[in-house]
Amino acid sequence: MSSEVITAAANSPETARDGFGLYVHIPFCVSRCGYCDFNTYTASELGAGVSRETYASIVRAEIRAAAARFTQRSGVNDEHRDSPPRVDTVFFGGGTPTLLPAGDLAAILAEIDAAFGLARGAEVTTEANPESVDADYLAELFDGGFTRLSVGMQSTSSHVLKILDREHSPAKALAAVEYAHKAGFEHVSLDLIYGTPGETEADFAASLAAAIDSGVDHVSAYALIVEDGTQLARRIRAGTVPQPSDDVAADRYLAAEAALSAAGFSWYEVSNWARSDEARCRHNLLYWEGGHWWGAGPGAHSHLPGVRWWNHKHPSTYATALAQDIPLAGYETLTEDDRYLEQVMLRTRLSGGLPVTLLRTNGEAAAQRAADDGLAVIEAGRLQLTLRGRLLADAVVRDLTA
Repeated sequence: MSSEVITAAANSPETARDGFGLYVHIPFCVSRCGYCDFNTYTASELGAGVSRETYASIVRAEIRAAAARFTQRSGVNDEHRDSPPRVDTVFFGGGTPTLLPAGDLAAILAEIDAAFGLARGAEVTTEANPESVDADYLAELFDGGFTRLSVGMQSTSSHVLKILDREHSPAKALAAVEYAHKAGFEHVSLDLIYGTPGETEADFAASLAAAIDSGVDHVSAYALIVEDGTQLARRIRAGTVPQPSDDVAADRYLAAEAALSAAGFSWYEVSNWARSDEARCRHNLLYWEGGHWWGAGPGAHSHLPGVRWWNHKHPSTYATALAQDIPLAGYETLTEDDRYLEQVMLRTRLSGGLPVTLLRTNGEAAAQRAADDGLAVIEAGRLQLTLRGRLLADAVVRDLTA
């Protein structure tokens, strides 16, 4: 029954209305960072049937199976579509996608193009660990059709990287940016983490300055979140590392906004800044603006009209399930309330704001309270967060959806 629900959603006329994307999860890591709770595996944790050598062919099989869902007749929407929608954005995440050979990533992208078709001017991003790329690797990626690179720098401070269990040196991330530019990548992003225990104001200022000076056109900056079950959480409970401070995180965010704004970047989502509209991550905007996507790979989530589902999490289980059908672990049918909550939560975080007309009666009153409290402005019918509101975005959303 769940497979029929997905087929019906795939053939809905809404599927490509607001853009359509493909997310590809690459679950491999050399080692696990102490703060990370993503679905990642080292070589010893993979189990039977999956390896770095075989993974590209396995995930390509899911892409073909996904495209077939869009061409199957659901019995409900037969008149609407007999081919899959063209793909506007592709995002390779992980894990560390660049642990696979560049040729494997390019082959997966070519499979997407063959099965779905890439739209003209499609954005194709991969995340990259600084230790796993060099000039030749990035040149091969660019030649293979990738248009955007997201490099995980996190910090330029060696002692901060040590707390995070990051194995790259600060210089490696900046070298990766240089290699990417030389390879031809116009759009390159650096990821920063702030609020790590032991990080000083000067440490974060140096990281911001290095990111700006590197010539990237996009910066993502996230407060360190301590997730249950991680090595960092265990160290904090043991008292060997202090708990991150919310007040410090707020100060760091203000520092990021000041430095990036002065350098010509503009925020477009609470944790993301870009030098131009063209530099914004279109794939992430697809998520935030309520678009649709298929997620391929272990644990990947997908979203089509009215339904969300997720793949089997462990690579070995995923590969076994894929041999029979799409590797579906579970799904949920989204209610009107679900859609409303997600739309308010995500659009409120965008610089473009949330149309007030989308809010229910209690939400309209909450929007006015946010404006009265200086957390937002209401202009041209849209609720837009102020700088103070961005610091308290979660609280604003809770009030809007109460």
